[in-house]
Amino acid sequence: MLVLEGESSFRFPLPASGMVLIGRDVEADLRLRDDSVSRRHARLTLHGGEVRVIDLDSHNGTLVNGRRVEGSHRLASGDVVTLGTVVAVLRTSTRAAAPAHTLEPEPLMERLRMEVERSLRYSRPLAVLTLALPESGLHREAVDNVCATEFHSAEAAGWMDDGHLLVLLPEVAGETGEEDLGERVEALAVACPGARLGYAVCPTDGCDADTLVTASRSAAEGGPPGLLRAASDSATRLSLGERSLLLADPAMVQLYALIRRLAASELPVLVNGETGVGKENAAFAVHHWSRRSAGPFITLNCAAIPEGLVESELFGHEKGAFTGAAAPRTGHLESAHGGTIFLDEVGELPLPVQAKLLRVLETKRITRLGEARERSLDIRIVAATHRNLEADAQAGRFRQDLYFRLGAATVLLPPLRERPREISLLARSFLAQACHALGRREMILSADTLQVLSHYRWPGNVRELRNLMDFAAAAGTGDVLEPHHLPPRVTGAPTAGAPPVGSPPTPTPRKPLSEEIRELERRRMEEALQEAEGVQSHAAALIGMPIRTFRFKMKQLGLTARGGQRGTPSP
Repeated sequence: MLVLEGESSFRFPLPASGMVLIGRDVEADLRLRDDSVSRRHARLTLHGGEVRVIDLDSHNGTLVNGRRVEGSHRLASGDVVTLGTVVAVLRTSTRAAAPAHTLEPEPLMERLRMEVERSLRYSRPLAVLTLALPESGLHREAVDNVCATEFHSAEAAGWMDDGHLLVLLPEVAGETGEEDLGERVEALAVACPGARLGYAVCPTDGCDADTLVTASRSAAEGGPPGLLRAASDSATRLSLGERSLLLADPAMVQLYALIRRLAASELPVLVNGETGVGKENAAFAVHHWSRRSAGPFITLNCAAIPEGLVESELFGHEKGAFTGAAAPRTGHLESAHGGTIFLDEVGELPLPVQAKLLRVLETKRITRLGEARERSLDIRIVAATHRNLEADAQAGRFRQDLYFRLGAATVLLPPLRERPREISLLARSFLAQACHALGRREMILSADTLQVLSHYRWPGNVRELRNLMDFAAAAGTGDVLEPHHLPPRVTGAPTAGAPPVGSPPTPTPRKPLSEEIRELERRRMEEALQEAEGVQSHAAALIGMPIRTFRFKMKQLGLTARGGQRGTPSP
């Protein structure tokens, strides 16, 4: 569970089973300090993979996704729990009980996993629809009747909690005006006025069951009542000057809301997270949303500076301060006057320099090397590290007093592998940007490629994903990015090496059969569209393919009505 309290965020690991007391009481398992939280505010119960929250008659109440909890409320991965002004985001896979007309959650999720596997293996469409009730339990019986009478035998539905119905729609691609999707939405909307509906499709919005559920729920929660909202439209794009950030994971949305609040203060901010997770973007957001946004934003990578030059880089020097100092030099701290300085990998600073940085934080004054007078400084410091500074401080590797000053407000960014909803969104965005920069026509990601990307662990996080899409755009020759275009470290394929002496010659590598079939399908569909002069129904009939399947594959393969690829031809 990711907890955002006041000016900081931290992780709280949940047990596999048992109870977790939340509140300000000294006996609380998850002890919070915010005055808006009651001493014994709420309790989590965990059993058999299920997580429930119970409000303990708290003064300010407990809310789940903005709705006040009454009694015991079951939680799902991605749910946002609000306790007073403290926010917590749950990350787990959970199940719940269900009424008679619908599947139990465990069989429903198992059915969804089977449908996802079928969709990916055979390149068949699959949509996951979520209906969010305006109030828990309201109109539930009417919705159950719709499930019992209106759904086909190939479809399935179940209540994931008291306020969310999940519907599986095989062979539905989420196209505008698609009858099977439209009929289900209309029937559910009539049965439950005021409900919110959202859907996600495989593999575009996710390649596993949990990600698809989270995506469809996010789409439903953020949409207008009575209207259907696509998961692809539920992502939040933040414009930060020349930078643009794409957020879809509930934890990331909450973290950037915290960053916006922190930006209004003058507190130092410490951003924690793995390499490549986006710490500089978070630091820039603090600057962009602050009163200092018109001032400079200076970045300094502390790990990249030779130890002997750290003081000169930070504080500057006067002529003759040391050998080689032929002229005065303004340090990075002074260059950031009136703005923000971002100290990346601050944990790499030598201990003597840490002491001087602490003094800068306390006095807002610096002294250049080789100079006696002090200079006033008006800066805000945002620091970042992938290390555990608290542990380093306890071990004497980092000054504890500096850690307390820098960590007054802490933002913990989760790694990319913990926000799978964003992988496909970011991959498509980065690939489109790379193609545009190269002046080539836009590439699309095949279903197999999306599956590979979703299963990769991303040790380099968002930076690694961006670099991979830049490579694909530069090295790819076609218009569809297939798995064999990706490096072996991503696909898990064995790397080529020199064969042992006397061994038989290595056979020529072959494409996977699924990719050869897809290329054949694309070629036949292009020929049919050209012969039919773009009339899709006629083209589908020419190759004996159902029109619905034909339209789905056109979208999947990036074909236009005239048989060509999407995008503008490269010059």
